[in-house]
Amino acid sequence: MADESFSLSSYWDYFNFLLLRPTLAILFTLSLLLFGWFLAWKLVLVHVPLVQEIFGLRKKPVKPKPAGRRKLTEFYNRINAQNPSLD
Repeated sequence: MADESFSLSSYWDYFNFLLLRPTLAILFTLSLLLFGWFLAWKLVLVHVPLVQEIFGLRKKPVKPKPAGRRKLTEFYNRINAQNPSLD
C-alpha cells in the first residue's frame, strides 16, 4: 500500500514537473504578450498614421488640387517670354 501511494505521487510529480508547469508557464507568457500587444494597439498604434493606412482604419481624405497651383511655372514662363535671350 505504501509503495502504491508513493508511485502515484511520484507520477503526479513527474507530470507536474514535465508537462503541467511548462504548459502553464507558456500560457502565462503568451497571455502577457497578448495583453501587452492589446494595450499597445488600443493606446498607441491606432493613432499612428502608417498603421492606420496599412490596416485601413482611416481613409485618407482626397484634397482637391488648388486652381492656381502652377504659379511658379507661369511666373518663369512670363520671364522667359519677356527675355527670349535667357533660353
